[in-house]
Order: sequence, then C-alpha cells, then structure tokens
Amino acid sequence: MSAALRAALAAEGARLTNLGLSPGASGNISVRDGDTVLITPTGRPMGGLDPKELSVLALDGTHLAGPRPSKEYPLHLAFYRRDATAQAAVHLHSRHATAVSCLPPWSPRSAVPPLTPYFVMRVGQTPLIPYAAPGDPAQAAALERLPFACRAALLQNHGPVTSGPSLAAAADAAIELEEVCALLLLLGGREGRLLAPGEAAGLAERYGTPWDTSQ
Repeated sequence: MSAALRAALAAEGARLTNLGLSPGASGNISVRDGDTVLITPTGRPMGGLDPKELSVLALDGTHLAGPRPSKEYPLHLAFYRRDATAQAAVHLHSRHATAVSCLPPWSPRSAVPPLTPYFVMRVGQTPLIPYAAPGDPAQAAALERLPFACRAALLQNHGPVTSGPSLAAAADAAIELEEVCALLLLLGGREGRLLAPGEAAGLAERYGTPWDTSQ
C-alpha cells in the first residue's frame, strides 16, 4: 500500500472525527487497492490514525500485515465483493443515522425516504440490515446477498455504513446520510413532502446512484 493512500485514509478519518461523526474510538474506514484492503485497526480512534499503523487484508479477509483489523471488517469486504466499483467504505456510529436505524424502515429497499435531492445524488437507497452483534459475519453476508444495488445501509440499532468509488465519495456519503437522518428526525413524525418518484429517478439516473423507482 502506498504512503499516499495511507495518508489519505488517515486524513478522511480525521475529517469525519472533526465533524463529530466518530465519537470515542467508534467507527472504521477502509480503502481498496486492487486485491488488498487498507483498514483501521481495532480500537483505534479515527481522529488520530497513524498512516504507518494500519491493517492490511485480502478480499477474503486474510490478515496480511499491520495491527489486528477492526472487527467490523466483514462489512467493508461485503461492499467490495458485491460492487466492483466500490473503492472505499466507512462505518460510523453517528448520532442521527444511528437513531434512524432504530426506527421502522421507510421501504424494503430504503430505510430513509427521498427527503432531499442530495441524499439521492450522493447516497441512494439505503436498506435497513437486521440487527446482529457488532462484527457478526452473518450480518455482512446479509448485506452482500442483497438482490438490489446499494452503496449504503443502516445497521439496525447500530449505525450507518457507506461505500463509494473513492475515499472522499464514501466519506461524503456518510456525511450526507447523517444530514438527511437529522432532517428526518427534525420532522418529528410529521408527514413532510418527499421528492416525487420522477424527481428521485431523474437525479439517480443523472448522478449514477441506485434508486428503485417503484419505492
């Protein structure tokens, strides 16, 4: 893994922490480089990552180098195995997205409705994955087996996980998901205006994000 890629991962971890999205030692971030994955070590705060002290995994989960990886690494590998365009993944315990993960989902394919254009543009449909203990590989397997496209998910009673074609895109998706979840909670259960199906479909087509127009 190049020094530049290691530095970029540490920088994104610091950015998310500075935004208040990674409290304590929670959260993990990874980036793919061919058939290997660079990921945060277990128990390390994302705001103070040492680029030289990161874990390296194979796509099958084999630990190749560095400290012991985060126990959530199966979630990251699930995105890489199901989507060849995924080059980075972020898992957070951000407050508002975690709160929404404790609520019933809006639809079978997205826990979050099309409340804002930027949610559809930067994240897309975000299914709710049934609860499992943190690090349970069965939950990652459930994510990997989803029969429809998605670049993000909410883990029930746990928090968000996002992916993207770059580190910045995966982190930006996590930020946007947190923002739309905050707006959803601000509505307090009131019925707000959602994007019309044609409006959401047009944005998804234009920006290349997954969105089922039947939702």
